[in-house]
Amino acid sequence: MFHLLKMRLAIAIFTFVALATGFSRTQEQPRVLDRVLPLPVALNDDFQFRKSKLFLLTETAPGQEKSNTGQTVQSATKSGKLSGTAPSSKTTTVQDASIRFERQYRLFGAVTKLDQRERVGNYFDFFWRARRSANLTVRLEYKQEKLHAHIQAQEISYANARGSYKTGFKVVGDDYFDDGRITAWRCVLIENGTVVAEARSFMWE
Repeated sequence: MFHLLKMRLAIAIFTFVALATGFSRTQEQPRVLDRVLPLPVALNDDFQFRKSKLFLLTETAPGQEKSNTGQTVQSATKSGKLSGTAPSSKTTTVQDASIRFERQYRLFGAVTKLDQRERVGNYFDFFWRARRSANLTVRLEYKQEKLHAHIQAQEISYANARGSYKTGFKVVGDDYFDDGRITAWRCVLIENGTVVAEARSFMWE
């Protein structure tokens, strides 16, 4: 039963990745901003975020931790569970398989320990839609654990954007290890210097 469930999950994830690749089209590398200036907001129904996908890639696989002797041991708390919930074994199996797949996907091609270290960190995928053609910029603003309230940002621009898109951002490697994990974030669509759509984390102020 579990083997059949895992197979169906793998097929579903493969289909999702294929579709997401279509959404993403050709994406340039994000630009890191030197200064993050506040922008006027005029939300517009022509633009909307449809979905946000976040993933934290850690140094060790979910459910494992290093003991004092250096050996890998199973942790009593599995990653992906919500505190205070008691999911069924079937639900837990699906969650674990999904997390394992995402981890393998992010680490694909990273052979050495150094390669893998450069992949560790926060990943963001934003799915958004433009109902009319517009020159748009997607900006991710975020705060990192060791920098407290300091806001950083990355952005990508799209000329004559219309239809469905997927935009990815990441804070990994030295940026992640030096400044810590992301504690709060906001992603916005910008047209002519004005925010026309946004998605944000619960912790963003």
